[in-house]
Amino acid sequence: MRTHVVDHPLVSHKLTTLRDIDTDSPTFRSLTDELVTLLAYEATREVRVEPHEILTPVAPTTGVRLARPAPLVVPILRAGLGMLDGMMRLLPTAEVGFLGMMRNEETLQATTYAERLPEDLSGRQCYVLDPMLATGGTLAAAIRFLVDRGADHITCICLLAAPEGVARLEDGLASVDVPVTVVTAALDERLNEKGYIVPGLGDAGDRLYGLAQ
Repeated sequence: MRTHVVDHPLVSHKLTTLRDIDTDSPTFRSLTDELVTLLAYEATREVRVEPHEILTPVAPTTGVRLARPAPLVVPILRAGLGMLDGMMRLLPTAEVGFLGMMRNEETLQATTYAERLPEDLSGRQCYVLDPMLATGGTLAAAIRFLVDRGADHITCICLLAAPEGVARLEDGLASVDVPVTVVTAALDERLNEKGYIVPGLGDAGDRLYGLAQ
């Protein structure tokens, strides 16, 4: 597994505002959208392409186009939905599947409660959207789910990651024979006793949709 922390002034600038407790939900959603597009630019460096012949106004030439089958973008519900528009802006011809996973706040284990994905993902590049790589359980379960269906190349886009989550993800995927990359805006300090990233930005889903209990 490879972890890539995107080092760019615009990424750091937008992430700082996302972290701010005074940033309201509409602003948070807008900034998430912009930040994900920046992260997606880095995350798609290995997207598969194939030669494509075209005719310019001057002469024939050979360029490239996205290869088939189309990449599959998989937001993890619910917070991953807030990242979807930013990803699709950069990769509009991708297909979209959905994976609903929930973390038990006592055991910190992830369970699947819904999915809308092709049964056969053979030969598919998948881009998983999950704002927070905290304990790593949810993302590891999602990746194994996709690999079990045949996905052969997986890139995860996260706003933030914790060292414990990265380590657990690496350990949990040690037996997975598929290239996995995590692209994130920052690798934070640690997890607290409740499994939240420190300094983090709070609960991404609540801040996106304003539904804190």
